[in-house]
Amino acid sequence: QVQLVESGGGLVQTGGSLRLSCAASGRSFVPYGMGWFRQAPGKEREFVSAIDWSGSRTHYLDSVKGRFTISRDSAKNTVFLQMNNLKPEDTAVYYCAARINVGSAWSAIREYAYWGQGTQVTVSS
Repeated sequence: QVQLVESGGGLVQTGGSLRLSCAASGRSFVPYGMGWFRQAPGKEREFVSAIDWSGSRTHYLDSVKGRFTISRDSAKNTVFLQMNNLKPEDTAVYYCAARINVGSAWSAIREYAYWGQGTQVTVSS
């Protein structure tokens, strides 16, 4: 059984920073990649960022490029999302997700087999 546990959410002011973490546990679990999605109230869940487990490729939603950085510690099966210069429109529940299938559709929800419970990020104006 694979479990993903997020941490690091909270309340910050506009321009502030937060670092989200997601630890994956499960016997012999090695993902093909991991990603972050977010869902704001009344909106659909959207892709934010993803990284392949070799660490050679990263992917970002256009609106977070230059502000968010995804990284991973493969030895600890942990993925991070450093979020800088946060804006009120970044307010959402952030979900960590892991994929085991090979492919290039990094922003597609259907590609991710495992999901965390979510962590709230609130940016005040």
